[in-house]
Amino acid sequence: MAVRGTMSFSPKFQITPALTQILMDIEASRQAVSTLPMTVQLLESLRESARLTATHYSTQIEGNRLTQEQVGEVLHGGTFPNRERDEREVRNYYQALDYVDRLIKDGDVVISENNIKTIHGLVMEGIDKPTSYRDGQNVIKDGSSGNIVYMPPEAKDVPKLMVNMMAWINTQREQGTFPVPIIAAIAHYQFATIHPYYDGNGRTARLLTNIILHKSGYGLKGIYSLEEYYARNLQAYYDALSIGDSHNYYYGRAEADITKWIVYFCEGMADAFAQVRLKASEAAKQAGQEEDQSSLLRELDQRQKQALSLFRESRFVTTRQLADLLKIHPRSTLNLCKKWIEEGFLIQHGTSNKTRKYELATKWIKLLS
Repeated sequence: MAVRGTMSFSPKFQITPALTQILMDIEASRQAVSTLPMTVQLLESLRESARLTATHYSTQIEGNRLTQEQVGEVLHGGTFPNRERDEREVRNYYQALDYVDRLIKDGDVVISENNIKTIHGLVMEGIDKPTSYRDGQNVIKDGSSGNIVYMPPEAKDVPKLMVNMMAWINTQREQGTFPVPIIAAIAHYQFATIHPYYDGNGRTARLLTNIILHKSGYGLKGIYSLEEYYARNLQAYYDALSIGDSHNYYYGRAEADITKWIVYFCEGMADAFAQVRLKASEAAKQAGQEEDQSSLLRELDQRQKQALSLFRESRFVTTRQLADLLKIHPRSTLNLCKKWIEEGFLIQHGTSNKTRKYELATKWIKLLS
């Protein structure tokens, strides 16, 4: 039995032969997708499809009534009568995905509590601002019977539990003691166990999982979604999370063996990765097995990738256009362009402020097609 108020976090689980096979399946799909030839356009299309799928199913799990097609319409400005709350949830989640993308692309390998709090703020309020943990007790009840399903830890214990959880995640990622899918599975489980907020815990946990996987080499080029696997059988999702001898955190949940959940989570990863492998393979074939441009794209930094959008519209661009796009001062833009010229990204035409313009170097033109 767990001692009331215990703050330590040392998850118990077993790496069984069945789990080992699942991990091997995940790895096989990951390697296969990494070598598939994909154009930039195909990759962007598959990524956007994955984002829409994730938004639809992650909000659907929490009761959102919009269909996947309607989710797409809402994200493009559409509205539906008497669905204001659903629309807001969808827009908020999509904003949170944008924030997660920024975290994935930055160079900081550490995932902070502030990151998690900001994700929650976006999920719940659509505001890029960290939220505070709950200040009281919350209880998870069965919607039909009203029976208590789970009683999370007391509010006073939440901050320390979250500190320990984040420290464990970052330490394990750095040391590589366990396979990445297992680290992500445990992070999801522990976040749901702590239940640090009154609402929005599930969506935030699923986004945290994405960050861990992407930052640890399991992003699968951003074209997968785990949420659909959960949504297809919600009861199995909840059953897998329901572990321990008691519904009370302090009497069973904190020290439970979570092998069952880890197997379920990794099965979902294997399923999602296999589907992506098939879908990406078919899409690549339909595209005529064009040259893989994703490796070329990886040579560019985020600002250079942004600049490509201007060159898709015009052969030449000006300093002012780049400054407006990147939201930096024109003088900083000049220095940046000088650097890009030296790196072979741009070619300069003209020298005065009035005549100076830039053309994309030949090596990168194929990214515009």
